[in-house]
Amino acid sequence: MSSSISRKSWGNFKNKDIYLFKIENKTGAFVELTNYGATVVSIVVPDKNNGLGNVILGFPELQGYLEDICYVGSTVGRFANRIARASFNLDGIDYQLEANSNGNSNHSASAGVNSKVFDYIVDDDRLIFKILSRDGEGGFPGNLTLEVCYQWTSDNALLITYTAITDRKTIVNITNHCYFNLSAIADRNFLNHRLKINAKSMLESAADYIPTGRLVRTNGSELNDLKGINTCYVLDKNGAAATLVDPESGRVLDVYTSYPGLMLYTGDYLESRCNGHLGEPYKPLDGICLECQFYPDSPNHPSFPSTILEPDHLYQESITYKFSTQT
Repeated sequence: MSSSISRKSWGNFKNKDIYLFKIENKTGAFVELTNYGATVVSIVVPDKNNGLGNVILGFPELQGYLEDICYVGSTVGRFANRIARASFNLDGIDYQLEANSNGNSNHSASAGVNSKVFDYIVDDDRLIFKILSRDGEGGFPGNLTLEVCYQWTSDNALLITYTAITDRKTIVNITNHCYFNLSAIADRNFLNHRLKINAKSMLESAADYIPTGRLVRTNGSELNDLKGINTCYVLDKNGAAATLVDPESGRVLDVYTSYPGLMLYTGDYLESRCNGHLGEPYKPLDGICLECQFYPDSPNHPSFPSTILEPDHLYQESITYKFSTQT
């Protein structure tokens, strides 16, 4: 095994036991995860001087996640991002979802798995979270069984695999909602970070972040002003989807994915009611999200990559967060 997995009790929610898992490799770098929301709680990796630090936002206690309204570190689904007018049509049937964002559905509203308790399996160096989203929950058709598999490698890569099956034709879009800050220092935002996204085009969107259906060219994949962005980029198929660099710490994050899109969200609405890992509540621009996923509102745009899952098909997508350093 390249990594060891340990577990400790972390509380109880709706009469279900919550655990904090730790996956540590032989270098001492580690990730922590919880079965509440299949959430990534921390990712602790070295800087250029080999000092360990946590590079994602999170909470030291379960209560922080129970009160969280910003999806910090969580698994998001069964449909990540927005669906216009909280409705879609599938085979001539109109499905009405719960609206929670200006009349639209965002991250599946109260049916989102981010606030659900998953079952878990430890299989060698793999930690697998599993949940059943029942037919009709949140307005979505089909009993959907979702598995989220985490692996932490010897070279500091977090491998995430999403697998889902359904007993009825439905739509699926699962992602991870980590907020990254590679500095690992309190009171330091990510505005000194450099970000490169491997995309030549992005989705044009209206003011409510619903896509118009048009693709527009990017002005270049290097983003220097990392504020006020909530945009889905159409990924090129070769190489890393994105690379995030903190010049001061020397930490580098390369993101790889099977998904066609990457939602860049600069955390402009980020807030928390509880103190985070560094002892203070979170505020805007404390962390940046690189959400690999299908495009927003895909069920209402036949030209977008399909998010339909048939009963005899397997949904399987992956995200990898690979950490390294540069001097």
